Amino acid sequence: MTHIRGVILDVDGTLVDSNDAHAHSWAQAMAENGHQVPFDKVRPLIGMGGDKVLPEMLGIAKDSDEGKKISQRRKQIFMQQYLPTLKPFPHTTDLLERMRDAGLTLVIATSAEQDELSKLLQVISPNASDLFKQETSSKDAPRSKPDPDIMHAALQRLGCPASQTVMLGDTAYDIEAAAKVNVPTIALRCGGWSDNDLHGALAIYNDPADLLAHYDRSPLAQDVASFK
Repeated sequence: MTHIRGVILDVDGTLVDSNDAHAHSWAQAMAENGHQVPFDKVRPLIGMGGDKVLPEMLGIAKDSDEGKKISQRRKQIFMQQYLPTLKPFPHTTDLLERMRDAGLTLVIATSAEQDELSKLLQVISPNASDLFKQETSSKDAPRSKPDPDIMHAALQRLGCPASQTVMLGDTAYDIEAAAKVNVPTIALRCGGWSDNDLHGALAIYNDPADLLAHYDRSPLAQDVASFK
């Protein structure tokens, strides 16, 4: 029987209700720099980093002069206008504490920059960072999801084999990136993706509260093979 020992967690859209805020920030930053891109076009790309969003939307490299300008402005908009209004999903802290108390090792894998991640964790709880063994962010991965760079970094810091690890995420990009390192994903619908989009997941729950309510029957507490 294979039981989970480690959990790699996404943050935006998984633990914090921030996906719309990120999409609005990108759309506004692009508009201020002369590119009118509707929110609805940006929203499906949230979950990837700027290295994917800018080429996809504008054909601009993130490390180009214009790409850097747009990325910096997006960050300012997000941090100043949206982050102060964000909330964690219900029972997020309870779920994290339940996993920790069950002996699971928790590591974050996100496309967010380190200073954004620190603020997002404070949205969850003033002491949320204490629940995680390690945090990996954009500085640890040259390429964002669905490339597996951040997953490789998270697995290394987790110290558990992929066969005893699960990803907790909210997008198809999480599922794809995790699969590339042979880690299955528990998906949450709260990020705004449909079950069809999340079809590669080991199991799907509404949000952290739903996973917590069904914890004992979830892959977090059961033999993983029974879900495959």
